[in-house]
Amino acid sequence: MAAAAPSWRMRAPPGACAGRVPSARPEQPLAMWRVARGWAARGVAVAPLTAARGAAVAPLTAARGAAVAPLTAAAGSAGPEGWYERLAQSEPVHWVEDGLTALQEASGLPWWAAIVCGAALLRTAVTFPLAAHQGRLLAKLENLQPEIKKLAEQLRYEVSVRAKQVGWSEKVARFHFKKNLRRILTELYIRDNCHPFKATLLVWVQVPMWVCVSLALRNCSLGATDPAVQEQFSAGGALWFTDLTAPDSTWILPVSLGLVNLLIVEIFASQKKEVSRFQKLATNFFRMVSVVMIPVAATVPSSMALYWVSSSLLGLSHNLLLRSPACRRLCCIPRTSSDSATPYRDIVSALATKYRFKK
Repeated sequence: MAAAAPSWRMRAPPGACAGRVPSARPEQPLAMWRVARGWAARGVAVAPLTAARGAAVAPLTAARGAAVAPLTAAAGSAGPEGWYERLAQSEPVHWVEDGLTALQEASGLPWWAAIVCGAALLRTAVTFPLAAHQGRLLAKLENLQPEIKKLAEQLRYEVSVRAKQVGWSEKVARFHFKKNLRRILTELYIRDNCHPFKATLLVWVQVPMWVCVSLALRNCSLGATDPAVQEQFSAGGALWFTDLTAPDSTWILPVSLGLVNLLIVEIFASQKKEVSRFQKLATNFFRMVSVVMIPVAATVPSSMALYWVSSSLLGLSHNLLLRSPACRRLCCIPRTSSDSATPYRDIVSALATKYRFKK
């Protein structure tokens, strides 16, 4: 039996007569009155809730704003200016400030002379002994090179024989060679107490000291610690830099700093006969830093630029002094195959040969 087709005709509501469409007009006023009464009652009920909700949200918003304010301040202080100011107001920087003030008051020197004397004192008492220690380590490492070369050749032969016996591939043989060579080098460094990392002690001491002294002079020049010291700095200069709180407008100190640093780099580069790729990159990097420091020194107070020039000059003189055979013997630096009886003449001839004008 076939199913009846669905009927899409709208059905009449219950209670309506067949064939008669009910009219909604009589019920429309009643329905509208009910809706209006419902909304009115709802509005009366919602009003206190809205007021209560607003009263409850207000303290939360205020509390949230009060909580966000310190976080915003903390976020702002975590920026570049924040960490720089924290470093400038750190305890080591304040110690340097007190030391400079005590040195100037005890000696009675003008501030420019006190800055130069402070740089000489730090360079002579701190960095020069470390530079001599570095020279001893580097001399020991240089004297170890023939022994290291001999042991490396012997190890390479033993590894090649073992590789043929066991059937190692070239990659495996290279791995065992490097592993055993590192072990041999470690034993040699321990035996002679000349690990290369110890030679970097000078850098780990000199760089923080340079930063602390520079920031201390910056604080004194800007009056961040004592306004009276800033007044003394403003009249404590000499020659063309009479005001130590202002940058050197003549650029004499910045250019002198760049030339001295470049001279130090070139002297170190001239003593290397066989230069590796890494040493070339390091030399070019320090050349670039020396040039970049010129405009930097022209924007800082003259007190900082004067300290930088004095420190670089003293570093250059100490490095040249450690080339002297008599000074090397006095500092107990072992003799090496690269030592020269006329080191200064060799430096001048190397620089002249490297930078002479070719026709």
